[in-house]
Order: sequence, then C-alpha cells, then structure tokens
Amino acid sequence: MSVLYIVVPLALVIVAGALWAFIWATRSGQFDDLSTPGVRVLFDDEPPAANSRTNDRSADVSDNQPSQNYPNPTSADQA
Repeated sequence: MSVLYIVVPLALVIVAGALWAFIWATRSGQFDDLSTPGVRVLFDDEPPAANSRTNDRSADVSDNQPSQNYPNPTSADQA
C-alpha cells in the first residue's frame, strides 16, 4: 500500500510532462501542416548542379581494381 505514495505522484508528474509537451508542440506550430510531409516523399528532388561533386565514389576507385586488403576471388589460389 505504501508504494502508492510513490507511484501516484510519479504518474501525475509524467502526465503533467506529457501535457506540457503537447501544449508546447501545439503553440509552436508542430501540428499546423499534417498533409505536406506525407506528400513530400512523392516529389522529385532537384537535380544536383553540374559543377558540384556529390557522393560519387567512382572517381576514387581506379579502374575498379580489387582492394589490396582482400584476395581476388577469381585468383588461381582457390583451386
């Protein structure tokens, strides 16, 4: 029975925190536009600029040679 003296105030603090978070989110505009984020995934991204380099790693690999750290799976060692 004495555990109720701890659990009930703790539950009230958690509920008060959740209520404060909901009120903060509502006042700060978190729920203003609920439809655009769901549709945004359907739009195409803008193409990258022609002179900017993106995450193209093909320029870093020279002639697609296997790495020096790993054996070549097509080598004659596997006979």
